[in-house]
Amino acid sequence: MLASPLLLGLVLDHLFPPPLPGGGGATVVLAADGTPLRAFPDRDGVWRYPVAVEDVSPLYVEALLGYEDRWFHRHGGVNPLALARAAGQRLRHGRVVSGGSTLTMQVARILEPHERSAGGKLRQMLRALQLEWRLDKRQILALYLNHAPFGGTVEGVEAASWAYLGKSARQLSHAEAALLAVLPQSPSRLRPDRHPEAARAARDKVLARLAAQGDWDAVAVDEARIEPVVSRRLQPPMSAALLARRLQAAHPGQSRISSTIDADLQRTLEARLAAWFAHLPERSSAALLVVENEGLEARAYVGSLAFGDERRLGHVDMVRAVRSPGSTLKPFLYGLAIDDGLVHSGSLLVDAPQSFGDYRPSNFDPAFNGPVSVAEALRLSLNVPAVDLLDRVGPARFAGRLAHGGVELRLPRGASPNLSVVLGGAGTRLEELVGAYAAFNRDGLAGTVRYTPDAPLAERRLLSPGAAWIVREILEQHGRPGLREGVVDTSRRQRVAWKTGTSYGFRDAWAIGGTAAYTVGVWVGRPDGTPLPGQYGAITALPLLLEVVDSLPRDPRDGQRRAMPAGVVKTEVCWPLGLPPDPAAPGLCHRRVEALALAGHLPPTLPEREARHWSGGRLRLEVDARSGQRLSADCRAPRVRKALEIARWPALAAPWLPAAERRASAIPPLAPDCAPDALAGLETLRIDGLADGSRLARPPGSARPVTVRLRALGTASKVQWLVDGRLAGETRGGGTWSHAFAAPGAHRITALAETGAFDELSVRVLR
Repeated sequence: MLASPLLLGLVLDHLFPPPLPGGGGATVVLAADGTPLRAFPDRDGVWRYPVAVEDVSPLYVEALLGYEDRWFHRHGGVNPLALARAAGQRLRHGRVVSGGSTLTMQVARILEPHERSAGGKLRQMLRALQLEWRLDKRQILALYLNHAPFGGTVEGVEAASWAYLGKSARQLSHAEAALLAVLPQSPSRLRPDRHPEAARAARDKVLARLAAQGDWDAVAVDEARIEPVVSRRLQPPMSAALLARRLQAAHPGQSRISSTIDADLQRTLEARLAAWFAHLPERSSAALLVVENEGLEARAYVGSLAFGDERRLGHVDMVRAVRSPGSTLKPFLYGLAIDDGLVHSGSLLVDAPQSFGDYRPSNFDPAFNGPVSVAEALRLSLNVPAVDLLDRVGPARFAGRLAHGGVELRLPRGASPNLSVVLGGAGTRLEELVGAYAAFNRDGLAGTVRYTPDAPLAERRLLSPGAAWIVREILEQHGRPGLREGVVDTSRRQRVAWKTGTSYGFRDAWAIGGTAAYTVGVWVGRPDGTPLPGQYGAITALPLLLEVVDSLPRDPRDGQRRAMPAGVVKTEVCWPLGLPPDPAAPGLCHRRVEALALAGHLPPTLPEREARHWSGGRLRLEVDARSGQRLSADCRAPRVRKALEIARWPALAAPWLPAAERRASAIPPLAPDCAPDALAGLETLRIDGLADGSRLARPPGSARPVTVRLRALGTASKVQWLVDGRLAGETRGGGTWSHAFAAPGAHRITALAETGAFDELSVRVLR
C-alpha cells in the first residue's frame, strides 16, 4: 500500500521537476579579497553575486531562520503547525498577521512565482516537498541566499549587501543582518535607499523577535537598535570595468570570476587617473597597469580614462591595444648588447649625425652630445647611439629576443624588423611591456601578466641577471624631476628605475618603471591614433607614474640599494680606447670613466662603422725625437726615431672634444722630407665664406634675419652642418649651405664630413 503513493510521487516528480536554476546568467568579477569589481546581469537584467552558505555571516543565517523559519531543519518542506497558526490568526483578525510559509516554500515561490490563491499555495507546498526530496537543507538555504529578491534588480544576500552596505555578507553586524533578513518580505516597500524609516521599523521588529526568542542576547539587540539605517545609492559596481569584460569573455558561463586585483588600490588609481588627466584634450585617453613582480599578478588595471565616455572611446582597452612603444624598447637593446659582450655601462658611444644607409635618425631634442657613455645614452634616450648599437646587434635578432621575452613587435604585412624598431617603428602592447620591464627586478626573467590567481606563471629568460641589474642601475640613476641628475631621494620615496617614450607625431606617451616589488606602466594618447601635440612621456606620463609608485604598498626592499650580483664588477676604464688604465702608458687615458660590466667581459670601444684608420683607436707610429714630426718609412735626412702611441677618438666625436683632448689624439704632421704614408690621405676640412670670430649684423633698415652662406672645402663626401650642436642642414662636396639666425648672441657652426673630418668656427650675431 505504501509503495503505490511513493511510486506515484517519484513518477510525478520526474514528469514535473521543480525549476531549479542552472548555470550561466549573471556574472560577477571579484577582486583578490572578494570585493566585486564589476557585475554582469543575466538576460533579465538581474544582478546576482553567487555565494556559498559558509561565506555568509552566521548572524544573517540566525536572523533569517529565527525570523522566517525556526523549524527549518526539522520539517520536510511544509510546517503544518505554522500553516494552522497563520490560518487561525487570519480568521481571528481578518487579515494576515504572520505567514505560514516555510523557507523552503519561499524558495519554491522564488523559483516559480504564482498568484496568491489557494491553488497557488497548494502548488507552492508541492514544489517545497519536491525540493526537500531532491536537495538537502544546505542546498535549499543556498538557493534562498542567492535568489531572494532585495529590491530593484538585485537578488541574493551577497549582491544586496554590496549594493546597500558596500561590504560582503560575511562582514554583517547584528543590525545589518536583521535588516537584510527582512528585506525580501517586501523589497520595494522596505528598500533602505528609498524608505529608510520603513526599513528601520522592519529591522527593529526582527530584532525584537530574536530577543524574545532568546536567539540573540538583549545587550546585542539594544546596541543594534541604536545603529542607524545607512544605505548607499543602489548601483552595480563598476571598477576595472575593461578587465572584468575581458575576464568574462575568457570564462563564458562562469558566474563568479576571481581576479588578482587589489580593490582599494584599483579604486584609488582610477580616481587619481581621472583627476590627473581631466584636463587632457577631447578624444584623449590613458591607461595604467600595476603588476607585482614576484608572481607577475596584476594589482591595478585601468584600460581607459573614462569607461563610459564615448568621446574618449572609453570602451577601448588601451592596456591591450597595439601602439608604437617609442623609446621604451631601448633598455632591452642595451641589456642585450651587454650580454653579447659588445658594451658595458661605461662604453664610449658617439651621439653625432650619422646615416645608416637611407635611415638618418635624429634625437627628440635636435641637439647632439658627442661622446657619451652607454649609461648616459640610455638615460638621455639618445637615438643615434641606440640605432648604431642595434645595427651591430641586428634588428631581426633583437626582435626575436623581445618575442621570446613576451614582447611581440607588430610590423606591417610583409615587413621585417629594421633599425627603426628601437625608436618605435613597430607596435606592441602596454601589458607586454610591463611584463618585460618586470625582468629588471626579477633577475632578467620576463613573463606574461597574470589576471586570475589560477593563471599559470609563464616566465621567460630575457636577459642575464647581471645585465638586468646593470640596466636597472642605470635607469634608477635617472633621479626624479626636481632633483639633480643621479640623485636618488630615498627619504620618503621608493627607488624606481624608469623610462619614458614618445611615438612619432606625439601619438603615444609612455612611462614604465619598476621597484623591487612592483612594475608600473602608463600610456597616454588618443585611441584612434591621431596626434596629441605637446604630450610626451616625460611631461605627460612620467609624473603620474612616479605618483603611482609612491602610493603603492611599501616594501622593505624598495628603500635599499640592492646588492651587486656575483656576475657584475665595478671597474674603471679609459676613454677613448675603453680599456683599463695602463700605468705604463698614461697618455692613452684621456678620461677615466666608472663602469659596471659583466665579470670577464670588458670590451674596448666599438670600432667606427666607416672609419678607414681606426685600428681599435690605438695608433702606433714613429716621430722625430727632436721635432715631434711624423716619420714615414722613407725619409731623406737621417733621424733619431722615437715610437709614439696615440689614443684616437672616434672621428665623429671630434667637434665635441675640448681642445686639450683634440691635441692629445691629433696625428703629428709628416716631416717634409719623408715620403707620404697611409695617414697622409686623411681629409682636412675647412669652412669657406666666414672667418672665425666674425661679428654679424643686419643691414641698416632691414628686417630680415642675419643669413650666412658657407661651403665645406676638402671633401667630396656628404657634409652635415650643425649650429650650436643642432643639425641645421646638409651639403655634398663643396655645395653651398645657407642659414638664417633667429636669435642674436654667440653661435658655433660645425661642418662634419662622413669621414669624421670637421671644421668649426664661432660667430656673434648682433642685435
